This record gives sequence, C-alpha cells and structure tokens, in this order.
Amino acid sequence: MKMNELIEQKLQQLPQSPGVYIMKDANKRIIYVGKAIVLKNRVRQYFQSNKNHSAKVISMVNRIADFETIMTGSEIEALILECNLIKKHHPRYNISLRDDKTYPYLKVTLLEDFPRVIVTRHIKKDGSRYFGPYTNVGAVKESLKLLRKSFPLRTCKNMNVDRPCLEYHIKRCFAPCVGKIGKKAYAEMVNSVVLFLDGKNDILEKSLQQQMEKAAANLQFEMAASLRDQLASVRKTIEKQKIMTGEGNQDAIGMARSGRGACIQVFYIRNGKMTGRSHFILKNSEEETDEDVLTAFLQQYYNQTSSLPREVLLPCGIKEQSLLESWLTKEYGSKVEVNIPQRGVKKDIIKMAEENAEKYLKDEEERILREDAKTMGAVKELGKYLRLVHLPKRMECFDISHIQGSETVASMVVFENGEAKKSDYRRFKIKSTEGKPDDFMSMREVTKRRYEKLDEGEMPDLIIIDGGKGQLSSALEIIRGAGHLTVPVVGLAKQFEYIFTEGESDPVILPRRSDALYLVQRIRDEAHRFAITYHRKLRGKRNMVSILDHIDGIGPKRRKLLWDHFGRLDKIKSASVEEMAAVRGMTKPTAQAVYNFFAAQESFVH
Repeated sequence: MKMNELIEQKLQQLPQSPGVYIMKDANKRIIYVGKAIVLKNRVRQYFQSNKNHSAKVISMVNRIADFETIMTGSEIEALILECNLIKKHHPRYNISLRDDKTYPYLKVTLLEDFPRVIVTRHIKKDGSRYFGPYTNVGAVKESLKLLRKSFPLRTCKNMNVDRPCLEYHIKRCFAPCVGKIGKKAYAEMVNSVVLFLDGKNDILEKSLQQQMEKAAANLQFEMAASLRDQLASVRKTIEKQKIMTGEGNQDAIGMARSGRGACIQVFYIRNGKMTGRSHFILKNSEEETDEDVLTAFLQQYYNQTSSLPREVLLPCGIKEQSLLESWLTKEYGSKVEVNIPQRGVKKDIIKMAEENAEKYLKDEEERILREDAKTMGAVKELGKYLRLVHLPKRMECFDISHIQGSETVASMVVFENGEAKKSDYRRFKIKSTEGKPDDFMSMREVTKRRYEKLDEGEMPDLIIIDGGKGQLSSALEIIRGAGHLTVPVVGLAKQFEYIFTEGESDPVILPRRSDALYLVQRIRDEAHRFAITYHRKLRGKRNMVSILDHIDGIGPKRRKLLWDHFGRLDKIKSASVEEMAAVRGMTKPTAQAVYNFFAAQESFVH
C-alpha cells in the first residue's frame, strides 16, 4: 500500500500508550475514530498488508490522508473519549446509532423549589433526573398524561402570579405558586413521580398507602382522596406490567441483522418488571461482526443514557466485556455487571428481545419497500407507461393560477427520484397576460423564462405541464424553439389525469391504482398548492395596497415600507403610532394618519 510521507513519518512516532486515533481524508474531514490499548500496534495494522482487511476497511484506508492520536491515562478514558468523538463528528466509517440524539426523555427538575416534569431531547448535568430514552413519542405523551392526572405537579414556568390558573381549578395542579401546597407535601409527590418513573412501584404503593392513611387520620380528606386516586393509578399500572425476573434492575439487549443493517432492542426491567423498551438502528454495520456491532452500540448508547441498571444482559459475548463493566461501574457509582445468560428466565428475556428486534427490522424493511414503490418504483413505472428512453429521475411540473386574469402566477415544482425537492421550487409572476385570462400565453412565458437560456445538460428528464393539449402545445413551441429537442414534455389533463404526449392524439391513461398515477397526482397537487399559495400572497398584498390608497400621506413607497416591515394587514392595524413611526421612511404625522384611519374603521364596524 502506498503511503504519503506524512503518514509514514507519523507511524514512526506512534506512542506505546493507550489512547484514541482519528483518521482524516484529503479534505481534513474525520472519517473514523477508534481506541487502542497500545496506539502504536493498532494504528500500524491499518497500513500493513490488506489481505485480511474487510472491504470497508480497505475503502477507508484508501481515503486516509492524515491521522491524529490522543494519548489517555487508561483504556477506560480512551473508551469515553472515543464515544464522545463519535457522537460529535459522526465519522463516515464508524458504526453509529441513527438519530441517537433525537430521542425524547422525561426530565424531573429536582433543583427547582417546586419541580416539574418536562420533555427534553438533551441531557445535561444540571442535577435533574432523566428517564428514557423513548423512541415512541406517543409513549412519552401517555406517560405525561398519566403522571399529570395522578400526580398534579405544576406545568408553568413562571410562579410569580397573583392567583392560580385553570390547571388548579380542574384539579391538575395544587397551585404551589400561591401557597396552596407546602414544600414538604409537594416534595413527597415529586418523590412518588421519581419512584413511578424508576419502576419502583411496590415502594411507591406502600408510600402512598401510608400517606393516605396519615392524611385521613389528620382529617385532611381532600388530600387523602387525591392520594387514593394516585394509589389506584399505580395499582392499575402494576397490573399491566409483566413480571419478568422477579427482582433486580436489568437492561436486556437483543440484536437482529439483515442486509440493510442491524437493529438493537433494549428491554428496561426495573425491580423485576418490564417498564419499557426502545429500538435502535445502526448504520455502517453490514460488514461488521455481531461482536463489533454490539460493542459499538453499548459504547455509544451508555455514553448518552442517564438511566443505568445494575446488570446488562447480552445475547453474545464481547471482547471488551470487563472494560465495559469497569466503565459502567465508574459511571453508575456502584457495581454494574455485564452477563450473557445461558438458561432460565433471563435467557428467555434475551430471546424475546431478539424476536422483537427481528420483527422491527422486518417491518422497517417492508416500510422501505413500500416507500420505494411510491418513489423510485413509481418513477420506473411512469417511464414505462410513457415509453421514455431515460428514467425520469428529475421531473419539473408547471401550473398557472389567477382570478379572471388578475395576479397571474406560475409555479414550478421539482421531484427527484419520486420525492419533492423543495429547494429547487420556483415561482413566477406572469407579466404578459396582466388583466386578461390566457393560460396558453402564460405557459409560453413561464417556459421561456425557465428553459430559453438553459444548456442541454441542465434540462430535466421530464417536463409536466398541468393542462391539456393547448397548454402542452404552448410549452412545446417554446421548449423546442429554444433547441431542446429531446427532453420529453407531457400535458396532464385536469380531469381524469389523462396524459397527453407530443405527436399523439390519444392520451396515455394510467391504471387507476398504479403507483405511477399516485406519483403524477402528488406532483400535480404540489404544483397547484405552490401556485395557489403565491397567488394568495400577491392578492393579499394587493388588497392591503388598495386599502392604504385611501390614507393621506401614504404613497407607493410608504406602502411598500409598511408591507415589508409588518408583512400582514392585521399587524399594521394593530400597530401603535410609535411602532409605525419607527419604520424607516415614515413620519409621526403619517403614522398617526394610518392609525386614525383604521381606528375609524373599527369604530364604524362596532
């Protein structure tokens, strides 16, 4: 393997210590991050004979133009640094969790005098307790709904108020903002929430029972009734949960793999009960061993989660099992075991997690196939029905919108590989037909403005005109006249989605339930939506201008200034004299005139 002089020089200077190595390409982008017990031995392996390397490693090494190393004091420090760098840079050749930072958590703000439970997607070391992650947003909402019904903690950010809000009156909050509940009683409720989210429902049940009896003995019947309802909710939740191992806190991990990647399923077992589960898809894992995939997942997942169990159950062994145990123990503050169950209940849990991972992966593959059928599958089908020489990967569709010829606009939407590419959308204000409805002339203008100066290589694979034979002929006259002789142009009739093609009298009729028809309908509807949106915007601007025309001191220039600053008529109506006078180009007398005009209109209406 041929190496540049920089790499050869750095290989000679590699240290014998543990640490992290960072591979970079010619553009100085980080493409891989790894750790090593001995940096010198591990890094040099990449640049030796590649006969034992996988295709993925060979591809990566061919792109390495430089590398860096960071020495650490121990292998655990190298592991933590590696996880942080992967999370930060998302290197191309590392196995990585998909959307790992977007999963929501429930956060209990313990450092506040009266804590809240909120949803967050970012974990911070701020003294709060985090529970999750939840891959199902519906599960988060369901948990919050149950919590707020059973444990009425405050939801407001501001407690500086004079009277309680609606939440208090509908019994969803005890109104600590106005002293309706003391800190001690509120803290007991917060502790109950933490126990509930932590899965310690047996402890919670006993605690609520004792609090209820104490409140009843002290003749605090309203508080006792609230505690009774909380206890009933907890008992109902306990009945729904399935007893798994009898006792203990475990994360049971199952893995399934296919040609599209790997899926990891995590079962959260707290105090012997299943409290939840999450699934994760790992990218860049196709050529890796089960052991490497599992190791990469464990490192990245436990580097980001805040909820650590006493035991992690794995489906297979990994080389770094002892290192992982040491790291988790350090993070948790007490002993964490990593085990591979061989028999019994724990083995059954792993099997269940694997079955769930397989099902999710299968469902995901079927979803991808369905999406593909609606996108590239539909593109191929449309190309076949229209007898196109080349696959219409890029399609541009035009639509005209106006009201009796006023404010005529055109839209151009773009679909690539069967999906909308909104960044390439364009809209046109038609100038040639102002005041007279003429869709044919409008289509000539917009196609001329779009294609007259384009080179052949910049043309789309298919142009769709929303309209029948007349609109198609108008577009063809311009497009062919500009020298674009090969690009296919079709007209889509507004009724029945008949497609008219160049030189053919009979339309192409797509099968009623075909993916090609659904794709054409999506493109047509999107072009129509985009045109209508622009037309309404111009019409609203025109209406605003016509109203402002009746105000002394407001001419075309000041109309534009007001429109550009406020954006909408209702904002101009509600603006104060000072706000309008502050607009560049306005004066206080003209601002007063505008204000008086709309004030007079308002009083007339009333």
